[in-house]
Amino acid sequence: MIYNVRGENIEVTDAIREYVEKKIGKLERYFETPPASDVHVNLSVHNMEQKIEVTIPMPNLLLRAEEIHTDLYAATDLVVDKLERQIRKYKTKVNRKFRNQSAPKYVFAEMEQEALNGRIEEEDDSIDIVKKKQFDLKPMDEEEAVLQMDMLGHAFYVFENSETGDTNVVYKRKDGKYGLIEPNA
Repeated sequence: MIYNVRGENIEVTDAIREYVEKKIGKLERYFETPPASDVHVNLSVHNMEQKIEVTIPMPNLLLRAEEIHTDLYAATDLVVDKLERQIRKYKTKVNRKFRNQSAPKYVFAEMEQEALNGRIEEEDDSIDIVKKKQFDLKPMDEEEAVLQMDMLGHAFYVFENSETGDTNVVYKRKDGKYGLIEPNA
């Protein structure tokens, strides 16, 4: 795997880089082929808390986890544990169901997080769109979309319904249940 380790308010020393690469490198045992694109690791320090965010883009899946801790090394261990759980969940639930179909999956991570963090702001009654994303919709059923959303820890997930061909959105409700948004016929 190729690592892209960046720091915000922290100097990424060789020791930190080696530790992060060693720990995340252990995840390679779960992959048949290593990820083709870079593994992105963002380290930051704010108010004595150290945060690590890891994004591993895969052809049919995006693995993403973040952890905040007072110790960067402990945060790294915890984020690797989260990624391992995501991989195991993906392999046991989604692969079992689609073993013979090789149904493509997709995700987008940052749009939902930016919306939750309130990074899209209004100024003077006008709306400024600060980021645009485009992606190909790939077919899947509602259950797989919910699994993908839960695995990533997101509040919503956009997908193409494999049964109807329509663009749908699944979302997590405040009561812990799930909702589905689909267009009128």
